[in-house]
Amino acid sequence: MVIPDCLNHIRDYPLCYVYEPPPSISKKGIFVQQAEQDMRYSGIKASGTKKCNVLIADDDETSRRVVSHFVSKMGYQPHLASDGEECIKIAQEQEMNVLLLDISMPKKNGFDVMSYFKENGITMPVIVVTSSYEIPLAVKCIKMGAFEYLTKPVSIERLEIVLRNALAESQLQNEVFKLQKELKSKELFQNIIGKSLAIRDTMEQVMKVMETDLNVLILGESGTGKELFAQSIHNGSKRKNGPFVSVNCAAISSDLADSLLFGHVKGAFTGANNDHTGFFEQAHKGTIFLDEIGDMNSDIQAKVLRALQEHKIRKVGEKSEKTVDFRVISATNRDFSLAIMNNQFREDLYYRLEEFPLCIPPLRDREADISLLANHFLGEFASANNLEPLKFSAEALSDLMDYPWPGNIRELKNAVQRAAVTRKGTTIDILQAPRIHGKTPLQHQQQQQQQEQTEAPPAAAVSLEDHEREAIMKAYGVSRGNLTRTAKVLGIGRATLYRKLDKFNLQHLKNS
Repeated sequence: MVIPDCLNHIRDYPLCYVYEPPPSISKKGIFVQQAEQDMRYSGIKASGTKKCNVLIADDDETSRRVVSHFVSKMGYQPHLASDGEECIKIAQEQEMNVLLLDISMPKKNGFDVMSYFKENGITMPVIVVTSSYEIPLAVKCIKMGAFEYLTKPVSIERLEIVLRNALAESQLQNEVFKLQKELKSKELFQNIIGKSLAIRDTMEQVMKVMETDLNVLILGESGTGKELFAQSIHNGSKRKNGPFVSVNCAAISSDLADSLLFGHVKGAFTGANNDHTGFFEQAHKGTIFLDEIGDMNSDIQAKVLRALQEHKIRKVGEKSEKTVDFRVISATNRDFSLAIMNNQFREDLYYRLEEFPLCIPPLRDREADISLLANHFLGEFASANNLEPLKFSAEALSDLMDYPWPGNIRELKNAVQRAAVTRKGTTIDILQAPRIHGKTPLQHQQQQQQQEQTEAPPAAAVSLEDHEREAIMKAYGVSRGNLTRTAKVLGIGRATLYRKLDKFNLQHLKNS
């Protein structure tokens, strides 16, 4: 075996060899000896091969069948492709661990396949097995990322060792990729605290969409942290080095919309003493975050729709348009279906924004995170105000867990800070219930209902069943859709509540 000098500078890796035409079959003992040396060098044992998928791409049927037979004997699962296009299709549809690739194939040759893999993020070790002994061809393969270059006929023993080393490197790369993903996740979500299943599912969705350029519509109640997730999507995207422009859509009036969103030139109107760059142009090569998009004035919606469709803007006072490259992330706490039905929001704009919807779970669906968040806010407050370390009693934590938190994380943070201010000692035993205009949310809602009943005209007498049905609906609303809390408010068991839901034809509440 000879290692040409011209390859020494290409890749400092012990298995990237180019072989001279191999000796006859009778001399295969030389290859066995070389294989054993490679095993000792790589630290891989000859026994105990792992069941893995090996893709064999070769236009020669005899070669495919022979290699497939021996690959199967080695303990691997062979998959066959007769041309480059079939090879790419199999690699896309199934998880392959290593590829044995011929260069000269119809439809797409080996170079086309390697280029496609690189452009589309398909990662697996590629072992080039070809009949050509040309050194320039070998150099090109190695430069394109081939794990090794072998010439036909290949010693079976040598092929087995190369496969084992390729699979070992593939496993190592997978472990590195997994660790990198975990580190990236921790970095991106460092400001998002939680370990509940609901928040982990949301984070997983963010990890999937952030590397794309899809517009994201973040849906969630007020106080759930929608802007934090928007910032995480931007920071994990290919636009992370570009600007992140946050816009409060509810605060933009119709008179100033054109100037604020698209900009103006000097002298465009009275008071325009300087050129102004609008929000969309500020977000060039980055992300524009349209917060509270559901509260955007209907007159402005048409203008935003055109900017999203064309990715072009025209400043006030300017005749020519300008192409702008941006990604849109929007957020709202409104129900778009009702807004569209009531002609308060354009349906065509909604579909432009909702290329990928992301739902942020309310705090009541993240019970496992309540104590984590409360302790974090308590420690943060103590540190910021130079206080000694504080903690919650078990009873106080239980109270936090029982409360439905209609204001979500923002309300929890306020409650924790109030408790820290009014504490006695270093342990917080009693929590003041959050209040709206001096009343708890439940008292506030009850007062509103009493006012509505007082203002309403006298109603006809209703049956006991109607009263019971109404009581269930009110308790369900107060509990924000949580059936366990609904049963607790009504003073009945969960099983009893389920029977009554069936009795009053309220089965849909079970699935809401």
